[in-house]
Amino acid sequence: MIRSKPRLSFWQIWNMSFGFFGIQFGFALQNANVSRIFETLGAQIDKIPILWIAAPVTGLIIQPIIGHMSDNTWGRLGRRRPYFLTGALLASTALFFMPNSPALWIAAGTLWIMDASINISMEPFRAFVGDMLPSEQRTTGFAMQSFFIGTGAVIASILPYILTNWFKVPTVPIGNAKIPPNVKWSFYIGGIIFLLSVLWTVITTKEYSPKEMKAFNASDESQSEKEQKQARPASKIPAFYRLGIYWILGGILLSLLTWYIHAEAEVYVLSGGCAAYGLLLILAGLYKLTLNRSNGLVTILTDLNNMPSTMKQLAVVQFFSWFALFAMWIYTTAGITSHIYGTTDPKSELYNVGANWVGVLFGFYNGFAAIIAFLLPVLAKYTGRKWTHTIALMAGGLGFISIYFFHNPTWLILPMLGVGFAWASILSMPYAILTGSLPPEKMGTYMGIFNFFIVIPQILAASILGFLVRHLFADQAIFALMLGGGSMILAAALVFWVNDVDDPRKKSKLTKIN
Repeated sequence: MIRSKPRLSFWQIWNMSFGFFGIQFGFALQNANVSRIFETLGAQIDKIPILWIAAPVTGLIIQPIIGHMSDNTWGRLGRRRPYFLTGALLASTALFFMPNSPALWIAAGTLWIMDASINISMEPFRAFVGDMLPSEQRTTGFAMQSFFIGTGAVIASILPYILTNWFKVPTVPIGNAKIPPNVKWSFYIGGIIFLLSVLWTVITTKEYSPKEMKAFNASDESQSEKEQKQARPASKIPAFYRLGIYWILGGILLSLLTWYIHAEAEVYVLSGGCAAYGLLLILAGLYKLTLNRSNGLVTILTDLNNMPSTMKQLAVVQFFSWFALFAMWIYTTAGITSHIYGTTDPKSELYNVGANWVGVLFGFYNGFAAIIAFLLPVLAKYTGRKWTHTIALMAGGLGFISIYFFHNPTWLILPMLGVGFAWASILSMPYAILTGSLPPEKMGTYMGIFNFFIVIPQILAASILGFLVRHLFADQAIFALMLGGGSMILAAALVFWVNDVDDPRKKSKLTKIN
């Protein structure tokens, strides 16, 4: 029996998205405070990006695996919910431990574990919208996720500031402690909120059964399915070998170039990643050839090579958008404390005042993102999802660049409004455009693969930003933020090349004609 997915009520969409409040609470604490923790534990400013490399590398590995697994899971809790809950339990534990790290290497390792755990919870939430909502409600679903992401991030970002100014929790370390008490208590509170919010979604939302999903999928063949019917067979073994050799050679050449020009060691992360990807392609080809069957690795790499055209176009936009965001997360604290507050000493009171204000600024951009998230579907209705995303990215890029021209910390709220507009759109519009181009039975796998184009620019940023700040920007971190602004403006221009195959405005016009 063929059925269409029922429209869900506002509160049903609210409940199914609520877990993102806790997920982003954890991410926001990480983004606003981990560089601060690293500096406090003795990290040099140009070495901070390589310490952050754990986060994107973890996402690159974890998300497609979790996506593939959740596509093929059905248990007592359903298809996606087991992963929500498992990730929440692990991430909450890591949040409690992070501010108690006794040494820099332990903090870096904890970041790796924490980011992996958050990714286990987060990845299935993207596919969850595609599973649960009909096409015409997906923009609203992702906008609701943006609202909770913004709301959770607001509270988490300003929490150290609130604890100090409202509850008089000290903002400098006490005794032999290395991390200020206000930061410690923020992480403890975040661990509790993460777990409770994910539990709310797990308890209040029931997933469709496999039988129901099969009926829904039969009635809603995506553009991607039509493309893949004409695509190359999945078992193109020589293609795996050929591409694998290309990637390995590219990695070797990049390593030799890095050695020849005496570039920073972080660049070897890029060359090593290229070679490792090539090796995986060859191993997948060997597995398929010798055993004549597929496993998860073969499936993921095959799907990666057969991406829908809309996904390829969005991948380029995502690359430049997330390069800018990662530059902001790494260098906002260092850039603002040095450029505006005039200090680079992480143990000084002035530095900590500036670092606390950065948390407040992160709260402003996330708060504005939460507010404007509900306006994005309205704007998209009249201008289209592509124009909405273009305008938002342009506002974000100009916001990044303008930070350089402000000298009063209070006025930095204005650039953060542009960043918030971009952030809300980045968290919703690409996914709303993407979902309609994906085959429903591979929603989790492709959402995980799509994360590659969030993670790869972060790895690039972590690999080269330290080199650029030291050698090109003379240790002035503020210029890393301006570079991020240029990257986001480029992303805005590239949106025009994206084909929104599931644009509700096009469907509406066709309905009127018919």
